[in-house]
Amino acid sequence: MPEAPAITVDRSSPVPLYVQVAEQFEASILAGDIRPGDRIDNEVALAQELGLSRPTLRQAISLLVDKGMVVRKRGVGTQVVHGKVSRSLELTSLYDDLVQAGEKPRTEILQLDRQPAGADVAQELQVEVGEPVWSLERLRYIGEEPLALMRNYLPTGVLDLAAVDLETDGLYGSLRAAGVLMRVAKQRIGARRATAAEAALLGEPRRSPLLTMQRTAYDNAGRAVEFGRHVYRPDRYAFELTLVDR
Repeated sequence: MPEAPAITVDRSSPVPLYVQVAEQFEASILAGDIRPGDRIDNEVALAQELGLSRPTLRQAISLLVDKGMVVRKRGVGTQVVHGKVSRSLELTSLYDDLVQAGEKPRTEILQLDRQPAGADVAQELQVEVGEPVWSLERLRYIGEEPLALMRNYLPTGVLDLAAVDLETDGLYGSLRAAGVLMRVAKQRIGARRATAAEAALLGEPRRSPLLTMQRTAYDNAGRAVEFGRHVYRPDRYAFELTLVDR
């Protein structure tokens, strides 16, 4: 097992500790100091070595897993896969993107209430299963044409969504106005066929292909503040990435 990189954390920094740890491991992997096939010490050993909690190390390793840098293997531990170019989208909302592009988005609120968190939502928002969370579903338009169907979940203590005008203000803008500073997010982009309900709302034929995006956003204290599942009409929307030679 290779020697772990010299990792230092700044507890006064607004960057969450797990992000600091993950970024330093990623830099070592990309620099070739830790090579494909090498194993990384287990979370307990790393936590003791760095003076951090085990959940912090677990989040750091999970972030590396999400980026495709490492994998967890039963009986083997955490193993480096390969260096991977980071393809990060900006941490903005669809509303922000449309306004920046000179569009005039319109929003229809389909559903807003508090619901018990299911297992998947509870895991993403770091709350207990069954704990009440905000559940929000919106249909986003450009002019009179539907563009995206968006479902978001928020812990009730983050923002009172019932007091926010979500038809005229974007969700992320409302969070920023409430003093919530989002720092990092994990995001997954994919595609699948529309359900009958989605096709009807988006004005698409049944089983038409849709772009999908799932995102969990964290504030500058590392708290999960929003979990979203969105679907988009692919003829009207695309995800654009800027790749940098590192």
